[in-house]
Amino acid sequence: MKTNMIRTVIGVVALGIALPVLAHHSGGMFDDKKEITVSGTVREFQYTNPHSWLLVDVTGDDGKVTTWGFETEGPSTLTRAGIRKSDFTPGTPITITANPMRDGRPAGTWSRAIRTSDNKEFSPRGGFVVK
Repeated sequence: MKTNMIRTVIGVVALGIALPVLAHHSGGMFDDKKEITVSGTVREFQYTNPHSWLLVDVTGDDGKVTTWGFETEGPSTLTRAGIRKSDFTPGTPITITANPMRDGRPAGTWSRAIRTSDNKEFSPRGGFVVK
C-alpha cells in the first residue's frame, strides 16, 4: 500500500513537471495547414524571450478594431533574420501573414510581414538559416 502511494505521488509530480514543458514548446494551438493575411497598424512589438509578440490593430469591414497577436521567435533569432524592434514601432502600417489559431481567436504564428511604407518584407524564419 505504501509503495503504491509513493508511486502515485512520484507520477503526479512527474506529470506536473512535464505538462508545462510540453505546453510551452507545443505549436499545436496554431493551424499550420492554413494561412491568414490581415492588414492593420502595429499596436506593440513585445521583443522578448522566449517568444516575441507583434500586436496589430485590424479594422474590420464594420469599422470595429480588433487587436490580433502574432507569436514569433525571440530577439536573437529575429536579429539573425534582420528584424529589430525599431522596425515595427506603434502606428506602423503592415500586412501580415500567419498560421491562425485553431480555435478562431485573433492570433497566429507570424510567417511574414510587409511594412506598407516601403514594401519591405520581414520573415522571422530567416533567423534559422545557417549562413
